[in-house]
Amino acid sequence: MIGINRRFVIIWSSVCLMFFVIGSLWSETFRFKYTKGEKYRIVTKVNENVYVNGKFSHRADILDKISVEVKDVKNGAGLLSCIFQTSERAYGKVSVYKLTDYYRSLFWRDARGVYNISPDYFMPVVRNVPTFPEGDIKPGDTWVAKGEEVHDLRRSFGVNRAFHFPITVNYTYDTDTEESGIKLSVIKIEYSVFYKVGDVSGLTGNYPRIITGFSKQVYYWNKLAGKPYSYSEDFDFIFHLASGDYVEYEGSSSGKVYAATSFNRDRVKAAIERAIKREKIKDTSVQKVKEGVRIRLENIHFPPNSAILLPEEKEKLRKIGEILKRYPDRDIVITGHTARIGTEESCQILSEERARAVGNFLLSIGAKKASQMVFRGMGSRVPIADNSTPEGRAKNRRVEITILEN
Repeated sequence: MIGINRRFVIIWSSVCLMFFVIGSLWSETFRFKYTKGEKYRIVTKVNENVYVNGKFSHRADILDKISVEVKDVKNGAGLLSCIFQTSERAYGKVSVYKLTDYYRSLFWRDARGVYNISPDYFMPVVRNVPTFPEGDIKPGDTWVAKGEEVHDLRRSFGVNRAFHFPITVNYTYDTDTEESGIKLSVIKIEYSVFYKVGDVSGLTGNYPRIITGFSKQVYYWNKLAGKPYSYSEDFDFIFHLASGDYVEYEGSSSGKVYAATSFNRDRVKAAIERAIKREKIKDTSVQKVKEGVRIRLENIHFPPNSAILLPEEKEKLRKIGEILKRYPDRDIVITGHTARIGTEESCQILSEERARAVGNFLLSIGAKKASQMVFRGMGSRVPIADNSTPEGRAKNRRVEITILEN
């Protein structure tokens, strides 16, 4: 059973955002501040246990990344353009992560943290959290505000649209602390849920009827920089389904916000092209794409219907790995493609397995960390040449490595 997305919690909602401090030495006013054109990233890791009807089902190792850009600013609110990327791998395995979900969202958020977002968006999961109070606060102060959780239950339970339920959130400005010489403010955030779904008109699938659970979160804010620093969360939620079954998601997560660094696509593309020419790497080209810069390895060789890398491909990937090492702060997406031979289902599986093999080899030679790589397969759905000719099939049988801008 596929887990629900108990990720992208409120650390992400501080992305591209800052708070400024005013007032006396003892009290502070927390507000989000937006600057047009700002870009940020958030990386979160989740360890989640899933139980079905009280029995252990599986444990998930989940990596989530959010890229955010402030598109506009009006009256203190920011228009946020976000890309959400969810990846998973077998728990306890040292391997690259498989890209499982990819979302885009566009919405406004005001200075206190309140959203203006279409209900059709599946992401972010947690909304209007944190919402800061109107006035000043000091360590020890508490406040309460309304929020919302929104889940994508299409794969898990066949629910046809974004599933919403309200939350009442308790906040405490706990204390100030210091880490690695950085002064931080600690905000504790907690909420419990007992929600009975009322109107289910229009819902399809095995939708939840009752949701129970809790979330306990600790957020660290960089006081000097006026930016979020990191977070941790413990959670336990139970979805009581229309079928009479119930599914529990219990675990912990942690995350950190990273400022985006400059990335000149033209310069990176030209540098990689020079390296490919110098190293005489065959059947390889470089393109600028919306996400960053893409290295395309055409006519990549595997044994028939296999994802085992041949020696000559390993040598090619060693050279590619040395190129990737020149961009140590950049994440990559590895995409597998096949020529159209056999069923699309078999092509899809093979493309995923080959992309995974490339990723694990790059991991083994230290080209990137596991948290910096995700893989996906596209089957034969995105041909770049004619599948009816040997030359065309060779081009379509490829792996693409995209170095991400943000």
